Amino acid sequence: MKRLFPLIALAALTGCISFGSEPPPFLMALSPDQQIESGSSRTASMGQALTIARPEVPQKLITNRLPVQTGETTIAYLTNALWVDTPNELFRALLSEVVAARSGRVVLDPATYSEDPGTIVRGQLHEFGLDARTNETLIVYDATISGPDGVRTRRFEQREQVFSQDAQSVAQALNRAANRMAIEFSDWVAG
Repeated sequence: MKRLFPLIALAALTGCISFGSEPPPFLMALSPDQQIESGSSRTASMGQALTIARPEVPQKLITNRLPVQTGETTIAYLTNALWVDTPNELFRALLSEVVAARSGRVVLDPATYSEDPGTIVRGQLHEFGLDARTNETLIVYDATISGPDGVRTRRFEQREQVFSQDAQSVAQALNRAANRMAIEFSDWVAG
């Protein structure tokens, strides 16, 4: 009986011990509708490449959780909605892929270029989430291009209606809105 007691105590404790929270059923990502073809090769002269920097974000987006605007001054996070990376990095990667696919330009990742980033696009991603008051996803991005011709700025905004406030529905709506914005952004960068 004395030997059995430690085993019974250990079995009882296993229900109390937790090594972390339950993982979500899935992680969310953005997927570009237009992609560079496999095997395609591109070159750029010095200064001709394009680098899209990771957008600056407010505190509510410095996470892999999905913010929900619940009131004028209140924010919550959507249950079971986790991105595979931070929203600003996912958004930057999507913009880069779509611009490269549509324009044929060399678009560099800021983490990999060494000496000549070419034209740099910087920006602020103000909104990237769900507005529960209107049942719409909302993306607001201010972009700035600095180059030899000066500085250009533009605000981009996209909304997408959602019919269910669950992680999968909201992620799909954000992906559609982000792809529409990427096309609009690509046309602006080329101009």
